[in-house]
Amino acid sequence: MTTQTITLKIGGMECGGCVKSVQNALSNVPGVLKVEVSLDKATATLQAAETVRMEPLIEAVTEAGFDAEPLAGDN
Repeated sequence: MTTQTITLKIGGMECGGCVKSVQNALSNVPGVLKVEVSLDKATATLQAAETVRMEPLIEAVTEAGFDAEPLAGDN
C-alpha cells in the first residue's frame, strides 16, 4: 500500500485531553494508519493511505470541536 504523510495545523487544543480527542477523531477516519498529535506545535501528523483526502480529516477534527487546516505543501 502506498502511503502519504499529512500534517494539519490544529487550533483550540489546550490540554492532553484535547490531544487525545484529536488523535481519536483522526484515527477513526478510514485509511488513516498512524496519528501523532503535538500540543506544543499545535499539529497533527499522520500516515495514511494515498487515497485519503484532506476533507474528511478536517471534518473529523471539526466534529471533535477543534479547528484544522493543512500546513503549506499538503493538500
